[in-house]
Amino acid sequence: MEQVLTPTHLPQTVEARNPGIPLDLDWALGVQANRSAIERRCATLPGRRSIKKHHQAAWLAKAVACIDLTTLSGDDTPMRVRRLCAKARQPVAASTLEQLGLPNLKTGAVCVYHDMIATAVDALDGTGIPVAAVSTGFPAGLSPLHLRIAEIEESVAAGAHEIDIVISRRHVLTGNWQALYDEMVQFRAACGDAHVKAILATGELGTLKNVARASLICMMAGADFIKTSTGKESVNATLPVTLTMIRAIRDFHDRTGFRVGYKPAGGISKAKDALMYLALMKEELGNRWLEPDLFRFGASSLLGDIERQLEHHVTGAYSAGYRHALG
Repeated sequence: MEQVLTPTHLPQTVEARNPGIPLDLDWALGVQANRSAIERRCATLPGRRSIKKHHQAAWLAKAVACIDLTTLSGDDTPMRVRRLCAKARQPVAASTLEQLGLPNLKTGAVCVYHDMIATAVDALDGTGIPVAAVSTGFPAGLSPLHLRIAEIEESVAAGAHEIDIVISRRHVLTGNWQALYDEMVQFRAACGDAHVKAILATGELGTLKNVARASLICMMAGADFIKTSTGKESVNATLPVTLTMIRAIRDFHDRTGFRVGYKPAGGISKAKDALMYLALMKEELGNRWLEPDLFRFGASSLLGDIERQLEHHVTGAYSAGYRHALG
């Protein structure tokens, strides 16, 4: 088969990290969100973006490179994490990757609880795949602040390259924007050189206006990424929430010059859904935000369906889902 795809792990432009800016409440509180217009814009996307054949395979390979392969269960074991890391190193069958011309395709990161950081770091040694850890009392974020900060510091010391923190939703719901900003500044400082992803838990923030304002406040406080959800809420990533957050990212970049990444998480399990998120990112933010340093999927089951679609692309036949287990 002709090699029609391009590698997705080429060296990336080194971006200056978002250092944060002073809290600008006039800017944040001036943000509005027209829910009906946002939902109407998102509803038109599937009809306008039909991606087929070689183009679909290329986009799905891009999605694989942007997945944070995740296990966040109470019954996680070192063996399960090692299997997940093996899947991150080779997310798609070697024969399929060879036919696609992408022998070095890897996932964007592996995301685990603190106790599994050392195992993941060891299993991924030499691969260049970063280890992300959830922190700050994930998923509720209701433990004492000094313990949440200490948890970040412990995870960084254990070798985590990225820290996914959860904000205090009550600060958003009560309009205490100064408290949210101050908290995020402390989380960013505790991360040091590790990049910080701020999880907004958008399903618990009430309105899209709150989502937009919380997004801006976290970026003002120095977040490297903003992320929709913990994956544990009743409502996780949606296209309207995504459009709201990435327009906040665009606004922040236009005003400050700093690029902040975006991570939808929870509820994205089908390859066709991944294509819609990628298309929205391209339309709203451009190609630069389609690279793993600025875009991630918080998902695991998504990879199985993408692998199945890629195998169909090269063989012409669909395989059974159980042939594409995560580990």
